Amino acid sequence: MADKRDYYEVLGVDRNADDATLKKAYRALAKKYHPDAHPGDKEAEAKFKEASEAYAVLSDADKRRQYDQFGHAAFEGGAGGAGGFDFSGMDFGDIFGDIFGDFFGGGSRARRNPNGPIPGANVRAGVRITFDESIRGCDKELTLNLKDECKTCNGTGAKPGTSPVTCTKCGGRGQVVFTQQSFFGTMQNVQTCPECNGTGKMIKDKCVDCYGTGYVTNKKTISVTIPAGIDDGQSIRIREKGEPGKNGGPRGDLLVEIRVARDPNFEREGTTLYSTCSISFAQAAIGGDIRVKTVDGDVLFPIKPGTQTGTRIRLKGKGVPSLRNKEIRGDQYTTLVVRVPEKLNHEQKEALKAFDALCGNTLNSEDSDSDKGSKKKKLFGK
Repeated sequence: MADKRDYYEVLGVDRNADDATLKKAYRALAKKYHPDAHPGDKEAEAKFKEASEAYAVLSDADKRRQYDQFGHAAFEGGAGGAGGFDFSGMDFGDIFGDIFGDFFGGGSRARRNPNGPIPGANVRAGVRITFDESIRGCDKELTLNLKDECKTCNGTGAKPGTSPVTCTKCGGRGQVVFTQQSFFGTMQNVQTCPECNGTGKMIKDKCVDCYGTGYVTNKKTISVTIPAGIDDGQSIRIREKGEPGKNGGPRGDLLVEIRVARDPNFEREGTTLYSTCSISFAQAAIGGDIRVKTVDGDVLFPIKPGTQTGTRIRLKGKGVPSLRNKEIRGDQYTTLVVRVPEKLNHEQKEALKAFDALCGNTLNSEDSDSDKGSKKKKLFGK
């Protein structure tokens, strides 16, 4: 027994832990190391057995009292089970019915009343909008095929004049219990009834209009109001425009994913817009008002004389509206790029030379005509 860890240490609880704390700790470990989640992993299987053994002892008041007094020695010589502990007298049916619903289809979801109200499924759809529409908001229409309750059978799925009958396999519970042997002993798994799909009802004479489903598909046009400031990939939820519920349950929701087209002039980051603006050399040198493109149209912005390429200016309130408050808008940051002409005519060249002469003759300062002649003489030895 010297190599066995303390049961409280295994579960990660203190010695005064109550039943709820023990169960919560075991549930976390069992989900983490359950063999169904790690097929073939011997280490995970060993940890699962260790946690199960610890929980089996500490969740039983008599066994916990013996363990607290004598430790592992209280169970030396026990037959079967993991590590010598006897699991044969333990009933794990209720434990696994609650803890392993995710693995075996049991748990609180499986114990739901099959004849109670069940919400309908959500429906997903997508809509494309322009960049400008994402800034200002817009209205769009979606045409979808959605289910409605069959008017012929009022959603029962049964032929008029008949009614669904109780499922003989599950007795109307919507669940069936399977018993199997494991290293813990007898274990019960609760699963959805395969005959009635969890409804607890069977339809012998099906409705000719809905073929026993209780629903018919109709084409519907739904208006979608897209708020100003929505971003690419965000979704709009429209309540109760999805699939119909069962047994009087509410309809599901319609989830509309928005796809925003790119704009050649702007890049968006949250509520901030980024752009570039080309200005002439004369504008950069002299300064004055320049025309900057925004989502609201062109605006005039004053720049200082000697503005350098790469200068970033801020246009306050010219960004994207906030989804929470459309009165609040982000800013626009525009990077100025000094435009250099690629082709010049004779007059333009002469004008630039005259300007250069006024600036100190930089064009010829390093390579004047006289210097060129001197370089040629030195090159040919003349």
